[in-house]
Amino acid sequence: MESSGPVPWITPSGRYARVLGRAVDIALALAVLVAAYEYAGAYDLLLGALMALALLARRKRPVTVMAVVMALALVQFLLHDPSADPPPAHAPAAYDVAVLFAMMSVVHHSRIPWMPYAAGGAVLLATGAASAGAPFLGVEGFGSESLLVFWGLALTVWLTAFALHTRRLYAESQAARARHAEREQEQRVRLAAARERAEIARELHDVVAHSLAVMILQADGAGAVLRTSPDLAESALKTIAATGRDAIDDMHRIVRVLREGQPGSAGAGEDRRLVTLDEIEVVADRARSAGLTVDLSVDVGEGRLSPAEEMTAFRIVQECLTNTLRHAGSGAGVGIRVREEDGTLLIDVTDDGAGALAGRAVAGASGGNGLVGMRERVELAGGAFEAGPRLGSGWQVRASIPVRTKTPVLTKTPAATKAPVTTKTSVRAER
Repeated sequence: MESSGPVPWITPSGRYARVLGRAVDIALALAVLVAAYEYAGAYDLLLGALMALALLARRKRPVTVMAVVMALALVQFLLHDPSADPPPAHAPAAYDVAVLFAMMSVVHHSRIPWMPYAAGGAVLLATGAASAGAPFLGVEGFGSESLLVFWGLALTVWLTAFALHTRRLYAESQAARARHAEREQEQRVRLAAARERAEIARELHDVVAHSLAVMILQADGAGAVLRTSPDLAESALKTIAATGRDAIDDMHRIVRVLREGQPGSAGAGEDRRLVTLDEIEVVADRARSAGLTVDLSVDVGEGRLSPAEEMTAFRIVQECLTNTLRHAGSGAGVGIRVREEDGTLLIDVTDDGAGALAGRAVAGASGGNGLVGMRERVELAGGAFEAGPRLGSGWQVRASIPVRTKTPVLTKTPAATKAPVTTKTSVRAER
């Protein structure tokens, strides 16, 4: 069976990496201590033990460890006396490899950019000084014959450590980039989910709130005239049934999109109902049948709006009528103006609040989602939105949306001139 990922002991990380690193530190310290044990000088074992002990902290304090090891190596060099038998301390000695281990730790683990070069230079200068000695102190050097060997060994260790240092920095940068990309992806997913939830909430609110407002008022009206005027009651019931069927169709469309993931998936777009400006007259008629007085004017050239812009205009008008039904109630007058001027779609909806003072609402009614949904729709289209009470009584909603489709559909007139096809409806219907 194939493995699903790297084996932790082969690619150590976390706890395994810490255990392995500690084992390496102990092994290096023991190697220095064993090398010092081979010398018979009075201070060799002590100096080697101190160097080995310092190496145990080489990962956390590399610069400090190198300073301590270099200081011990200087003491070792000063104690060296070739005339004594045995000398108090041998120099150079095998346990001086601790200096190379300390330098390697600085190059590999230090976070200061210039510190690896300083560590390598310090070792080269120290070995050069040791080869020359200090005649004025009576300290003899170990000769220039071994200097090239020491420098070659130091450079080899330094280059190896620097390569490991570069690889570590590259791995850290890749890991940081991966974490950043993951966070960005998570943020994009959260934003996309938030946008989808807001879109679904707007659609559900527009479909359900408007349909229920019309159906409730029609049902109340049918109940009031059921005995005295059966014909009016029958008409109200037919309106309720038609409104309910349209609401169910819209709900089926929304649920289908949610299940299949996108509106254009197979089977979803075949019978999808596109909302156009012509639908404004339909919802206006329903509002009239529910008791509102609606004055509607739509003055937009044919082909001037994209489907998304027509949908936005329709939903704003629909929500305004719904709010008027809920808050102003039967008997209120509504004026609706939809027009396109200089590449901007202007929507202006006002109501008189059925004579109620501005800001008053029907008892028990709650709102807020409708205004939020309208504002979100307009802002997504890059437009501006205003809503608030009018002076005296009623409410006013204004929206301006930049028109993406700039080229109107042109037709020839008898005078051989071209003009945009414009539909304009102005109806004043009384309850």
